[in-house]
Amino acid sequence: MTEKFKEKVWLATPTMHGEELQYMTEAYQTNWMSTIGENINVIEKKMSDYVGCKYAVALASGTSALHLSIKLAGVKPGDKVFCTDMTFAATVNPVLYEGAVPVFIDSERETWNMDPASLEKAFELYPDVKVVVVADLYGTPAKYDEIKEICKKHGAVLVEDAAESLGATYKGNQSGSFGTYNVISFNGNKIITGSSGGMLLTDDEAAANKAKKWSTQSRENAPWYQHEEVGYNYRMSNVIAGVVRGQIPYLDEHIARKKEIYLRYKEGFRDLPITLNPYVENVMEPNFWLSCALIDKEYMCKQERGASTATYVKENGKSCPTEILEALAEHNAEGRPIWKPMHMQPIYKDNSFITASDTGAVNEDVFTRGLCLPSDIKMTEEEQDTVIEIVRSCFNV
Repeated sequence: MTEKFKEKVWLATPTMHGEELQYMTEAYQTNWMSTIGENINVIEKKMSDYVGCKYAVALASGTSALHLSIKLAGVKPGDKVFCTDMTFAATVNPVLYEGAVPVFIDSERETWNMDPASLEKAFELYPDVKVVVVADLYGTPAKYDEIKEICKKHGAVLVEDAAESLGATYKGNQSGSFGTYNVISFNGNKIITGSSGGMLLTDDEAAANKAKKWSTQSRENAPWYQHEEVGYNYRMSNVIAGVVRGQIPYLDEHIARKKEIYLRYKEGFRDLPITLNPYVENVMEPNFWLSCALIDKEYMCKQERGASTATYVKENGKSCPTEILEALAEHNAEGRPIWKPMHMQPIYKDNSFITASDTGAVNEDVFTRGLCLPSDIKMTEEEQDTVIEIVRSCFNV
């Protein structure tokens, strides 16, 4: 009988190293505690250099960066915007902030990201759409050569939501560099963190300056407080930037550790009817932010999901995400379901969903059979071995 963990094994938590406190303290001691300061200047330069975009704007969150990207892309009330369907709600919410209408695009099997064939089909149905928002799921880049070509063909602006994929590469290029406007996140569970915070990256200097202005309440260059357009309180704090500054040197180390976790799961499940979240080898290198398991269809026991609850019927040699997640929770370990597709969410029940699949929505299938495994950098090998044992026990192996 596998014993319960004494200390909780988490999905993904911040990993601190010490320098973060040093830079936060500098902000305190120099009294640069607001949205101006050396920490902000340094991380904007370091992240623009790392990602390969000319300009970076440090903001309060990845969501605020997405919102300003949507505005910069020219989205207006009533416009339709093509969006990744299987993602966190933050990818899509900024479209609603501007009064626009998300149209959801199915995934493809090789990366679980936006399917180029489904995107092309969407343009056939809605040829006037001019903005596409693509999220890189669980740290894996989308198929950007194909997606960018489709966007170019239809005169559409590409916004890349790289909140989960900082440090990943596609054909040698960094995530966060593929769109006209790109977004990364420093939320507490991301590959590096500021506890909060995000960043907008672009090669367009005018757009970067506009984003900075909007993010500081759109104050005009006048000797008094003058405002000619709506602004937002979206600029990053110099204190938060200090945490990010201390984390940046450890980004590659974090990625390496996440990859170790992914490969250890892959080996531990080699004789189980399970595959891990996929990517195209020799084309892309994920940052392996979260390791996810997908159960083979023929080894799925019966599972029913309602609006907020789920049940299953135990079958020998079979399992399902609900059983595994409950087993992990019973042993004091945290797992999560795969992102529930946006077109399945009550708030978007009337929005269009486009798929090129002849066998049903890929997203719905992945959501039904998939789950996120504990992927915390601080998880020990012994703890991960126990997680593997828990999963194996659900199949009676």
